[in-house]
Amino acid sequence: MINIISSLLSGSLMLLTLILSRGNLQDSISSPVRIMFYNVENLFDTYNDTTKDDDDFLPEGTMRWTKTRYEKKIKALYKTIIAAGEWSPPEIVAFCEVENREVLENLIYGTYLSKYNYGIIHEESPDQRGIDVCMIYRRDCIKIIESRYWIPAGIKKESFTSRSILYTKLTYDSDTIHLFINHWPSRRGGVLHAEKLRNKIAMMIREKADSINEKASNGAKIIILGDFNCTPDDQEIKVLVSEDAPDKFLINLSENQAAAGLGTYRYVGTWEMIDQVIVSEKLLSCKNGLYTDAKNLRIFRPDFLLTKDLKYPGFTTLSTYKGYLYQGGFSDHLPVLLNLNLRHQ
Repeated sequence: MINIISSLLSGSLMLLTLILSRGNLQDSISSPVRIMFYNVENLFDTYNDTTKDDDDFLPEGTMRWTKTRYEKKIKALYKTIIAAGEWSPPEIVAFCEVENREVLENLIYGTYLSKYNYGIIHEESPDQRGIDVCMIYRRDCIKIIESRYWIPAGIKKESFTSRSILYTKLTYDSDTIHLFINHWPSRRGGVLHAEKLRNKIAMMIREKADSINEKASNGAKIIILGDFNCTPDDQEIKVLVSEDAPDKFLINLSENQAAAGLGTYRYVGTWEMIDQVIVSEKLLSCKNGLYTDAKNLRIFRPDFLLTKDLKYPGFTTLSTYKGYLYQGGFSDHLPVLLNLNLRHQ
């Protein structure tokens, strides 16, 4: 009997020690910041904008884009963002394929996201269809220092018909992050033409990142994410990360997932990792402040974002449209989530 009581007391002490140890660990390391990137597949309003090629996404257009369908889409995106945040929605949500600021306002003010005090960074892009790159952020914890949109040097603004790159310098808990949000040209406009333009964009971002990193005394914390319309193995991404350069400091966290056959977009039965996250070495090696690693990046793929692929084995995204057929789903892309942990010494 004494042995049994002794064993129970010993087990209780061990459990108490584990709880206290975990509590101490959480005091020094936590997961305060979640960044989400989501290609939301043609988030258009239902009004005609004569400056854009949005005729397909009107009530009388090819897609029969009605107010009912639009409102269902807004609710679907709200559901996805809330689910991605688990206990609360992500601190930063970056988007592409958004028509204008108004649709973002409908999303963050017309749903329960209104409880989370999101701010908006948005600018109309020169894209012919009028789809933009933008972001929302929780103003209670994220502070914006500056933001701007970039296109490659040497290209006249009136000649650039793709999406600008959104650069934002922000702080969390006195730590600074440089965030680049991308939606590179699609192959649909011609593989060679798109490849040349993607290369120019890649070189521009690399030069900007180099400059930011060199100005920081011990290296800068940089995150480059988005829909690159190419995979980690493609030449354009290799240009961006300078894979063969001795001073390589940008690391593609999406490489391992791509190598494992995972992806965010399914094309003829194969998952492709075209929505990627690239970070600077400083974010991986930091001993104090915000840091991350490849384990903190994941593709968000709950069951409700997927449906059985009727043409190929397995599952595919439950998109809003399948060609011209309205499915009433979410998007033809899956979101990616990156956790930034906070370490205090």
